[in-house]
Amino acid sequence: MSVGSPTLVRASRAPVYEVDIYSDEVIRDPYPHYRRIRALGAAVWLPLNGLWAIGRHADVRAVLADHVNFRSGHGVSGNSAANKIAPGNLLASDPPLHDHLRRIVAAPLSPRSLAMVKERIEETADALVDRLVQRSSFDGMADLAQYLPVSIVSELVGMPEHGRENMLRWASAVFDMLGGDNERAAAAMPIIMEMRAYTANEATRDKVRPGGWVAMLYDAADQGVIRPEQVQVLMRDYLGPSLDTTIFATGHLMYLLGQNPDQWQMLRDDPTLIPNAINEAVRLESPIRGFTRYAAADRHVGDTLIPSGDRALILYASANRDERRWERPDTFDVKRILTDHVGFGHGIHSCAGMQLARLEIRSIVTAMTKQVKSIQVGEPTLAMNNVLRGYERLPMTFLAA
Repeated sequence: MSVGSPTLVRASRAPVYEVDIYSDEVIRDPYPHYRRIRALGAAVWLPLNGLWAIGRHADVRAVLADHVNFRSGHGVSGNSAANKIAPGNLLASDPPLHDHLRRIVAAPLSPRSLAMVKERIEETADALVDRLVQRSSFDGMADLAQYLPVSIVSELVGMPEHGRENMLRWASAVFDMLGGDNERAAAAMPIIMEMRAYTANEATRDKVRPGGWVAMLYDAADQGVIRPEQVQVLMRDYLGPSLDTTIFATGHLMYLLGQNPDQWQMLRDDPTLIPNAINEAVRLESPIRGFTRYAAADRHVGDTLIPSGDRALILYASANRDERRWERPDTFDVKRILTDHVGFGHGIHSCAGMQLARLEIRSIVTAMTKQVKSIQVGEPTLAMNNVLRGYERLPMTFLAA
């Protein structure tokens, strides 16, 4: 069944929620809608989107782990146009192709590879925080959260300058396109075509940085590990996931620490809690709301049958606040024991770059514990995006320790 087609018969005995999950209203304040979806059932039909919504923690993890029956190779978007052009990249592929591509794309993101850039990232973070402490105020997004991804990670990717300048704009469009069939997705399409033209025509072997991640893709093609035409496809996997998710997670953590000075003091007193604080911020304010999966066979989720050919929207952001799993799920607690949140996904499609994201955020917060006594935050401006949740702007001030 295609997204958006009538499902009166199939949904007649299933819970139904009449809301457009990609509407401005839901994007601005999603959590009451997620609670309603969780309360209605394990799988809830969204007739306005032509999707099943899965929002409970246990069910989300089970579906993400079942990549045989809930597939990514047909695309992971909430609209058919994006799903037609997406298959073949890391996000929209199934084994064995997915496993092969992940080995290539994830090579520079391994702990061993990241150890080679760890010192540089930490030194850059120290210098960044030192500069921000000297300022009366700053934008926590443009001046802090974006700095390491744009200054270091984009260099590691190794795109020519024009590509580096446009990476944030392209990444935002990619995630808009991965949402529903709406104006945001339509507006994203020409930007994505621009990105694709760039990867095909400008990010050529002679123009990318030698030794960079994109150059490694060309090397893999030269060695016959991947086909030459796959270089451009995999190149695009570095454009979005390496930036926006880390940037938004950083912004969320900054705002939460500013809003909860007692939690910030705990980190200053015990910096070993920093990795926990990062996980807690990602749990509480998941940068990625959710992707869809294609049902390759009739499958029950709870008591509800999802028919073969339907799509299920896997709501990571809902699962991470499921009251069935978490005590005080809407509370930020840096001492919370976190072993199974799904902010970085779960299963074979878990985020390949999550260790890089953690390294960048940990480096910033570690520098802050040494130099910042208190964090003041103003009212953030939400970025309107179909899939991402994060801030466009975040007024901040650091008071020196």
